[in-house]
Amino acid sequence: MSEKNREGKRTAREKLAVEREKQKSADKRRRTLIVGGAVVAVLGLAAVIGVIAANAGKNDDSEASGPVVAPSGAQGKDSLAIPVGKDSAKSTLTVWEDFRCPACKSFETAYRPVIHELTNAGQLRTEYHLVTLIDGNMRGTGSRNAANAAACAQDAGKFPAYHDVLFDNQPSEVDDAYADNAKLIELAGKVDGLDTPAFRTCVEKGTHNGWVAKSHQAFDKGGFSGTPTVLFDGKNIYQDRTMTPAKLKQMVQEANKG
Repeated sequence: MSEKNREGKRTAREKLAVEREKQKSADKRRRTLIVGGAVVAVLGLAAVIGVIAANAGKNDDSEASGPVVAPSGAQGKDSLAIPVGKDSAKSTLTVWEDFRCPACKSFETAYRPVIHELTNAGQLRTEYHLVTLIDGNMRGTGSRNAANAAACAQDAGKFPAYHDVLFDNQPSEVDDAYADNAKLIELAGKVDGLDTPAFRTCVEKGTHNGWVAKSHQAFDKGGFSGTPTVLFDGKNIYQDRTMTPAKLKQMVQEANKG
């Protein structure tokens, strides 16, 4: 083989080696871009998930913003309690409830007859505080809208009856049926004299939404573990596993003897 041919082959091999190095470098850059893009995508997704997780369980106070208009006759600190019963009653039952809360309905089903009996007899005064816990946990506005409608019923002097109707017709926890004001107005038809133009306007405008939001904020600040929270003369009796309607009645009657 001539020297010229050998030189030609060597030059060809060197050119091929250079091209291979260029190709390796290009492949490396491409892999880096792909991996980097994947990392950015994952981090972006994680950020989105983080925002969703951070907002889970929170109420959308922006929707509930506005003037705090307490319903007629509301009492207590910041006028956040709706009272049922005589002020002269020697015992007070404080109930924090959410109209979408299944456990609240269970409490109402079990204790309502004795609570009505004792309040009607003037022995017990019940203070209702309305909460929007399920709206935060499950999303939606049914808790808020139902609470606003109940406050509108309080304006009309029909709170106790409408309160009971809302629990009697409670949808499943995942069904935000009470977000529909038309449904709340329809249920008002079950209470004599409640379905009036004034009530409808109050429901549709969300007159008491700001008050409901403030009530829920008070619940959060109170450090309560969930709904219902039921206090008898300040003591949490819902956590007492020995508590029964009969025992509650006995406690109230004993308090009235003193």
